[in-house]
Amino acid sequence: MPHRPADVGLAVKRLQHRHHRTMSQALAPLGLSLVQWDTLRHLARNPDASLHDLAVLTFQTDQSFGSLATRMADRGLIERIPGPGRPVRHRLTAEGERLLKAGQDLADGVLDTSFRNLSAAQLDQLGDLLALALGADPTA
Repeated sequence: MPHRPADVGLAVKRLQHRHHRTMSQALAPLGLSLVQWDTLRHLARNPDASLHDLAVLTFQTDQSFGSLATRMADRGLIERIPGPGRPVRHRLTAEGERLLKAGQDLADGVLDTSFRNLSAAQLDQLGDLLALALGADPTA
């Protein structure tokens, strides 16, 4: 029986919800929320990112990300560095890097468990299909 787009969309949402819930539980002992860990992950990939760039990458508004960044800076996880002109740039601290690594190990475990019923070929195919659905070139 063919899959209807609405059913596939719901399955994607359910999988995302499971990932969020399970990762939140896994990260809690580190004192990190999922959005804080996601911020550390994106900041490691995009050093000196602006507040706006990080807000977009973490699916936050500029205002909510500004509050989050302030709390993370107060905890010593990130630094906020004035840049040329108006934008403030952000960088990981040593503590942020440590928690990023610890959180990555936990996130990898969650995702490995989530996709354990797929073969390597099926996982590659799923990645390609999702990239295609998002309008990206799956071969890039």
